[in-house]
Formats: sequence, C-alpha cells, structure tokens
Amino acid sequence: MLRAPMLRCGYPQAPTEKPDVVDQHGRFVWYELLTTDMAAARAFYANVIGWEAQDASASDLAYSLFTAARTPVSGLMELPEQARRMGATPRWVGYVSVNHVDATADLIRHLGGALYVPPTNSNIGRIAVVSDPQTATLALVEGLKPCRHETAEADEQGRVGWHELLAADWKKAFAFYGALFGWQEAEAEVDPTNAYQLFSVGGQTIGGILTKHPTEPVPFWLYYFNVVDLDVATERVKSDGGRIFEGPFELPGGSWIARCIDPQGAMFALQGQRSRDRIGKDPASEVGWSVAWGGFSSRGRLLVNQNSGSGRKPGSRGRD
Repeated sequence: MLRAPMLRCGYPQAPTEKPDVVDQHGRFVWYELLTTDMAAARAFYANVIGWEAQDASASDLAYSLFTAARTPVSGLMELPEQARRMGATPRWVGYVSVNHVDATADLIRHLGGALYVPPTNSNIGRIAVVSDPQTATLALVEGLKPCRHETAEADEQGRVGWHELLAADWKKAFAFYGALFGWQEAEAEVDPTNAYQLFSVGGQTIGGILTKHPTEPVPFWLYYFNVVDLDVATERVKSDGGRIFEGPFELPGGSWIARCIDPQGAMFALQGQRSRDRIGKDPASEVGWSVAWGGFSSRGRLLVNQNSGSGRKPGSRGRD
C-alpha cells in the first residue's frame, strides 16, 4: 500500500474568527506535490510562482508548506519509495472535500473507480487517494483542518485558479464526477475537433473537462497557478530547468496560459497577463511520449520537441 500523504498546516486562525460556513463538499481545497527532490522543487516553485516555503516536517516525514501572502496554499513531500518502485513519477495531486470519505470511497468503487490509499486518519482530517474509471488520480479529504477553509478568490496571486481534467472520454468523465461530487454543467465550448465542458460547484465555475490529445498517454488532472506576469514566470520555468510543453495561449478576456513541466517531471500550468511586446515571439512546444503506463504507476517519459510549430489550444473558459 502506498503511504498516505500528510499535510502540515500552519498559521492557525485567530480565536475571534468565525468558522467558515461555506459548504465545501465537491470543492478542491488542497494541493500537494509529490516529488523526488524536495529542495530543488521548493526553490523552483518559489522562484516561478513567488511562493514562500515553511518547513512543517514531523519526526517521520519531511514536509513543506508553500504559502502565498502567509496563507498555506499547497504542500510538498517526497514521492514515497514504494511508489517509485512501482514506477510512479512526480505529480501534483488535488484534494476534494467530501462530507464522508468512507462513503465516497465506496461510491467511487461502485462507479468503476479505484482506491489507491483507503480512508485513513491524518493530521488534516480523514483522507483517501483514488482514481476515476479512466485512471485520473485525485484525493479526498473529510473534515479538513481550518488552515484551508478561507474563501479566497480564484484569481488571487499564487492560488489555483483553474482545474482541468484531460480525460479519455469527457462525457463519461463528467457523468462520473457529477454522480460523485454533484458537479453541474456550466457552459460547453465546442470546436471542430474537441469539446470543453465547464463544471461548477455551489454556483461557481471552477474547471473544465476535455478529451485528451492522443499524444497524452493517460488521463490526468492539471492545476493552473495564478501569476502576475506570465512571461516572467515562463522564463523562470525554463531558466530553472523546467519546460513549457504547450503555450502561451490567450483566453477570452486577455489572460494567458502555459502548460509546464517542472525539473523533476511534474506537470502544472500557469495563468496570468502578458506584456504586449512579447506576444507572438515565443516558439511553440509539443510533448511527444514514450509510454508504458499501468495502474497508479506512471512510466511515461516526456520527449519535448521545441519549435515544432504545433500545439493544442484549450477551450475558452467562462466564469459564473
């Protein structure tokens, strides 16, 4: 069994604060990077996104918090050795809040998903690591401790502003998550080659689901981090040993996005503004894959071809 990831939450709330009464069920409430080099990853994301890092280790687990404006926004830990032996590679994992982890885990199996880490008590609440029927991985948490119950705006610097599922079949994936978390359809963006289904929770549009490109070997969740200047951030990605595998692409409203790979191989994305004199000057990148994937273990190796002149532009996004 894979060891359950643990969170170390800092900055306790002031005694005078009122508890957050927003229903968190079905919302992404925490993000965690499992990596093979914590020190390198800590320095990379601090420079690219502007996060500060706080050590939150315990005697049996090295752990760091990434913070934005002194608020914890994500965690960092070593990819467990057992997972590495299985072939797992560095990745970002999103935690979705649920009212009852055990019941939700049972429902996932009933709906055709898989359970990688069974419901387990941790210092952040009761957690489980699961996959949907198309093998995209995510985590569940029940009773998340107060460190992440603030109601931050989705466009705040350093926060995750968008959640994107690259699925094997977007319609089947949306039906699964709708039954599991109660996600609702927002708008659907359709182009001649693909559809991009927006989804919402509690009346807020938080992400999109699309059918992945054939060059992407397995379904996965991609998380978009907000930055002030996309050009500065992507230059730091490249200068610090990461790669840009798609973008920059412009979205309606003037925001831009880029999909990236950190130096250890974890995929993530950035969104922010660009200076007008940089637009049109960046070469496109495309990711090719050499693949042997199975179960929770990812054995793919990224082969990035610069200046390919191609790339898949995502669907446009709406906000409720």
